[in-house]
Amino acid sequence: MTTTKKSGSDGFSEAERSAMRARAQELKAQGRSGQKKADNEQAVLDTIAEMPDADRAIAERIHALVASNAPDLLPRTWYGMPAYGRADGKLICFFKAASKFDGRYAMLGFEDAANLDEGPMWPVVFAIVEWTPAVERKVVALVEAAVA
Repeated sequence: MTTTKKSGSDGFSEAERSAMRARAQELKAQGRSGQKKADNEQAVLDTIAEMPDADRAIAERIHALVASNAPDLLPRTWYGMPAYGRADGKLICFFKAASKFDGRYAMLGFEDAANLDEGPMWPVVFAIVEWTPAVERKVVALVEAAVA
């Protein structure tokens, strides 16, 4: 696992600096005539394959559910983690592995382009510690609502 201990004068941990470097590489690759859809999906699959078992199991299920329930969303990496967005580049949702910053749980998060609005306040990040049928139903409902 990557350490999240703060070091150096900038106040960022090595894991945080690594995520920023990953994002810079993603932006650089997109700037060079844009990445192809197949390249982006392969980058997501490679990222998932490199995860520890517990994170990988959850990420694989999320990837499959997004692909089957929101086929218009395009996979890509975002800060080195799997993410899914519209063709216009607007990010809808992302997965953050627990191992990314030595976290207690993995997270499924939604950006402001997701249609999850529910009154004056609503959740946009969900902790996942275990994949169950109930979790799967909730993720499907969230993804479907996000793209509605």
